[in-house]
Amino acid sequence: MFVSWKNTFTKSKIYWQDGWGLGCAADFSSLQELKEFIDLTHIRYGLVKPYFEHPSYPLVEPRDLLPSFESDLLEYKQLPGFSMVVFDRPLNYFQEVFQFDRLRLLEHEQPEAKAAAALAHNMNALQNRLHKALHEPLRGRFTGLDLTALENYPALFPYLCQMDRGQVMALHKDHAGQMRYHLQGVYASFPSDLDTEIKRYGLRIGKFAVGDNELYEQNRLFVYQHLMELYGFPIASERRTSAALFARRLHKMGERFLIRTLGQSDRVITSIWHDGGERAYPYVEKLALVALEPQQKELVQFCAENGYFLDEEKRVVILRVTYRQHKFSADNLRQERALSVEQQELVHPLTAERRVIDIIKDSGNMSLHLTDIVRGEYTGRIIYKRTELIENTDTVEKRLKFLAAWLAKHQRRMIGYSEEFFANLTKVLDNYLFSPENYADFLTYEDIYTEVRSRYNYIRQARRIRVLEDLQHRQFKGKRISYNCMMQECVSLMSELKFEVVNYFDVLVVNAIKVGENILNDRYLRKTYIENFKEDLTAAGMEIRKNYGLLAGLVDDFKAIRKMRVAGTAD
Repeated sequence: MFVSWKNTFTKSKIYWQDGWGLGCAADFSSLQELKEFIDLTHIRYGLVKPYFEHPSYPLVEPRDLLPSFESDLLEYKQLPGFSMVVFDRPLNYFQEVFQFDRLRLLEHEQPEAKAAAALAHNMNALQNRLHKALHEPLRGRFTGLDLTALENYPALFPYLCQMDRGQVMALHKDHAGQMRYHLQGVYASFPSDLDTEIKRYGLRIGKFAVGDNELYEQNRLFVYQHLMELYGFPIASERRTSAALFARRLHKMGERFLIRTLGQSDRVITSIWHDGGERAYPYVEKLALVALEPQQKELVQFCAENGYFLDEEKRVVILRVTYRQHKFSADNLRQERALSVEQQELVHPLTAERRVIDIIKDSGNMSLHLTDIVRGEYTGRIIYKRTELIENTDTVEKRLKFLAAWLAKHQRRMIGYSEEFFANLTKVLDNYLFSPENYADFLTYEDIYTEVRSRYNYIRQARRIRVLEDLQHRQFKGKRISYNCMMQECVSLMSELKFEVVNYFDVLVVNAIKVGENILNDRYLRKTYIENFKEDLTAAGMEIRKNYGLLAGLVDDFKAIRKMRVAGTAD
């Protein structure tokens, strides 16, 4: 077990002098090298130090690192927060597309008087943006030191966290004439043209139409949330919103950059960076302190035996999660999915070595959580309808609200689960939601109970649509199937769905119609089995032709159902 934050990463390749400064030159010349340095610095001083200094430090729940991300209702003023941007090039102060206070760099073979003026200017620049009580400690620690040199960055970090706005790093020639990274600006404002970006993105993905106010009102929050999630954030604070949109702008400009934030509400270091290449979106990564579940026995044992615990008693580890972005597709049932977990890594608190491992996507763990929720034994936190923080499940009302938020959070994952695992979840949910013993309690909270049932029904129907989407590509249960099998399964599935749309969800009906039409319009299918003479078909061909007619009838039935529903809504 650790006894001090000063032990963190002491066996890594970085030497920490007196716990704060570096005992070696910070001569990082590539974006990847710099990122490794600031990763360790920010984990050490932004996460680990506050954890040891605040006994009630709010650890991040692993579930909160799964997309879609939720806004945080609490802000922890005592914890550090910051934003920063790194450019993989020299700065051109007047030409930059954002505002910041420039720090002067010490030039190669610079006259002593000019160097002294630069040091004084930089000290004044920081003091002007800090509370007066911090001026004397700042001068006492840094007078005569180059504030732009990264050797001093760890010691300067607590002061930078007292500024509302961002830090700026970029390349510049050092004293030896080599291109190195330096801290070149503070109090940076990242431009955030939120209105333009939301409208442009919504138009591009077909969720908005020019001049259509009703469509805009209907889809605005969806577009806003989808756009923000692409860059690793919920609809949240100005700091995180501006970081996401500035990253979007820099990526469009072809910049090589890194943008990073640490929120006082989310306690997560989020990085967005682009190192060149033809990626559609920048990389997204998160770093946080999380606690392992007691049920994860093998993982707990591994961490204990290999020294991965930051705090073994509380099972606290340093977790790095990287994500993969998904382009919006109106043809995909899970079209709201902008981001998914690509990789999870434990970071060793002494050596900084990484170990790829699954913590937050542990499906067995999810089943246990669901069981605890319905039993009233779950003590985690969740946000209900973006406004209410539910911290336990000790009452029927809290259990129902927790379930509603939990199902919404995990909806798209549950849609994609295997039949075997989903059957375990449905068993737990059915035993709770449809037990006669609970009906009296549910009547007291009928609106919330109806909301939970509706969400559950949506997931069950959506899983059938997902299978239908696979069938149109002749895929079923992970295997390639024949046209005959495809048609049989499609007719069977559509017939079952027809009798389930008493619980009507327009988006699912639209998807069912679209998939059905795609199958009916398959060129090979039509040319081979429908447009040929019956006499030329085999028995299997005739079976396909028969099911084709049945599927066409089912698609017409779904269209009639939707027409009736839409007309009823309009009335």
